[in-house]
Amino acid sequence: MSAVIDFQSVTRRDGNLVRLDALDLQVSEGEVLALLGHNGAGKTTTMHLILGLLSPSEGRVAVLGGAPDGAHAETLRRRLGYLPENVSFYEQLSGREVLDYFARLKRVDRRQVDELLDQVGLGHAASRRVKTYSKGMRQRLGLAQALLGDPRLLLLDEPTTGLDPAATREFYDTVRGLRDRGCTVLLSSHVLPGVEPYIDRALILGGGRRLALGSLDDLRQQAALPLSVRARGSSAEGDLAHWDDPRIEATAVNGHEVTLSVPPDAKLAVLRRLTELSGIEDIELLPPTLEHLYTHFSADLSPEQRGDAR
Repeated sequence: MSAVIDFQSVTRRDGNLVRLDALDLQVSEGEVLALLGHNGAGKTTTMHLILGLLSPSEGRVAVLGGAPDGAHAETLRRRLGYLPENVSFYEQLSGREVLDYFARLKRVDRRQVDELLDQVGLGHAASRRVKTYSKGMRQRLGLAQALLGDPRLLLLDEPTTGLDPAATREFYDTVRGLRDRGCTVLLSSHVLPGVEPYIDRALILGGGRRLALGSLDDLRQQAALPLSVRARGSSAEGDLAHWDDPRIEATAVNGHEVTLSVPPDAKLAVLRRLTELSGIEDIELLPPTLEHLYTHFSADLSPEQRGDAR
């Protein structure tokens, strides 16, 4: 089966500014991919190329089997949902009227409008004008708009902006359900701990270039960052203060807990020693998080590549 999103050496230039530099990317059906990077990294450019709002200066973009900026565009837009970072609607319309309007634009069944409003938690406010909605409610309405027509591909740019923790969890539960039904999801977010449990792979961009791509396990292997091991027990601080391997660093947290920074190839040796100590009551392994990995792969970017231009 061909990839839902297929970038072949895609470069996008605006004058002398290279927004995206020879990006290769294939995203499969039913995959959730996180698109990560500083402002100016190329995230928005990548999304706009997928949407067909931009055309590549070099290379080839195919989305759902065709070029998004050509004759395929009209068909593609009926099979694609998009939630921009800053949603804006006609404020004099009600939530139901907004969704009904977009359903007609998309030529999809308008009977799903009320179901979607209920799904995103806006059923009680369906008849209220959008101007009375809070920021979080507008974000939910934007998500409902993106879900119109049961899209095969969903693009989400900072989708949890304005949502409280409970609404954020509900949002990602919705994303998981979409993935289970075969929908491909590309999401961009700066809230890395929030997306980590829900993604299959992450693409880290910097200065328009691909810095890293893979599952969390793939990225951890590539980065080879130390993991944290927390040991608790009455004698933890005294027994674990000194190690023959100078790469292992021990930090006493309190009188009965020690956190160890452990290189990946020393993990088993550390665990063996911990299990042999009679005073150890609990052991917790904490691999590098998505945030740690993002920081690692972005470390060599220049200040200009961390700028505010997008």
